Amino acid sequence: MSDVYLLFLRKERMIKKRAYKSYVRALPMLKKMGVSSILLRKSIGALEVACGIVMTLVPGRPKDVANFLLLLLVLAVLFFHQLVGDPLKRYAHALVFGILLTCRLLIARQPEEQPPEKRILSVNGDEQPLIHEAAPEKGKVKVS
Repeated sequence: MSDVYLLFLRKERMIKKRAYKSYVRALPMLKKMGVSSILLRKSIGALEVACGIVMTLVPGRPKDVANFLLLLLVLAVLFFHQLVGDPLKRYAHALVFGILLTCRLLIARQPEEQPPEKRILSVNGDEQPLIHEAAPEKGKVKVS
């Protein structure tokens, strides 16, 4: 590897260690519980990857549960960043991702549209559907 890349990795590692130290100062219970910076990053990353796989591959209710777990994780990350006093540019991506997850969850949890009841008009003993309901409306696509 090149020296520039190694220098970049060393600098990133130092930034992450400094960030973890500030989190430990803000929440001393992390250190009391024996949570190291490596364990914290790996557990959060594993949870993100697992929820991402479930949201990608599994349909139905598990997808919504994974979305909710990711949303809780993003809220915890935002809480940590606010608690430490990080600038907005450090957690803006998490804020946007949280908004996207919230919108996806709200859209997924909306009730399905129920088809309207068909009204029948009695004419001379013959039952016929109303004229505006017999033909589909212009500009609307019939979804089956």
